[in-house]
Amino acid sequence: MNIPTSSRGARTPAVLTAAVLLAVSACGSAGAAPDGSGGEGEKPSGTVRVDGSSTVAPLSTAAAELFRAENPGVEITVGTSGTGGGFDKFCHGETDVSNASRAIEDVEASACRLKGVEYRELQVAADGLSVVVSKDNDFAECLTLDQLRMIWQPGSTIDNWNQVDAAFPDRELELFGPGTESGTFDHFTEAVNGEEGASRADYKVNEDDDLIVRGVSGSAGGMGYFGHSYYEENKDELKALAIDGGDGCVAPTVRNVQNGSYKPLARPLFIYPKASSLEKPEVAAFIEYYVENNRRIAEKANFVPLGAEQDAELRKNLDALRAERES
Repeated sequence: MNIPTSSRGARTPAVLTAAVLLAVSACGSAGAAPDGSGGEGEKPSGTVRVDGSSTVAPLSTAAAELFRAENPGVEITVGTSGTGGGFDKFCHGETDVSNASRAIEDVEASACRLKGVEYRELQVAADGLSVVVSKDNDFAECLTLDQLRMIWQPGSTIDNWNQVDAAFPDRELELFGPGTESGTFDHFTEAVNGEEGASRADYKVNEDDDLIVRGVSGSAGGMGYFGHSYYEENKDELKALAIDGGDGCVAPTVRNVQNGSYKPLARPLFIYPKASSLEKPEVAAFIEYYVENNRRIAEKANFVPLGAEQDAELRKNLDALRAERES
């Protein structure tokens, strides 16, 4: 099976952010059933270590909770070091699965090769980046891509809403967003500014999306961006703006992300299981469960489920993994 890598320009991973671990654990019996289905044979036991994108973390946490209900002997930890930080840990042998809100980059793939780490890329859901403002914002409903670029491009000095649109009030514009280690940052900067990593630097940076929520919701003139699932979880406190990518204003809804009309801020979400880790029954069982139940997991975590063709491709990749294990 081919190992896909990103064709985008590589960048050197930055310093690791602190990992906030969510342990999903329970006591269990020993066993080696690799399917996680609760069928014949004893259930698997052991530990599965997952880290990476904070955006994908709720998805993998939902998968872990559902999996644990059927396999209580497996402990799963889900860390949030950011996509780049997660790949750094992954390539250094610290984790079994890496969550990613973008495809692995050339520099990260090279780091894995140098360490002898092989992996597989699996798209398990989709997401749309939501540009959010405070509920107190009663004037902005839609921004064009040009307006977003004007606000977020490197060197931008825009600090008031009336500089974005003369019809907007004289109100301070306070910006919040993820750091450079985040796949969300990578995707947003490439989609909006045309180059991954190209962004103004004078905004309030935080790898914890919950803190971005608090910052924006607590600022009458605040603006931030993160994965759509975080908006869904916090829509009582925030308002998501529609984006005009050239064909009119489109809201970041599940339907619009899945049908591709919410552009250019829709994106795929991935997990990267390590080939050597898949030899462990508990890891193989978890990955199989994740794939077989991808729609249920995505809906539980407020993400966009895969379309029919994407789901078929994912299951094809799972069949290839099974064949590799059995060969």
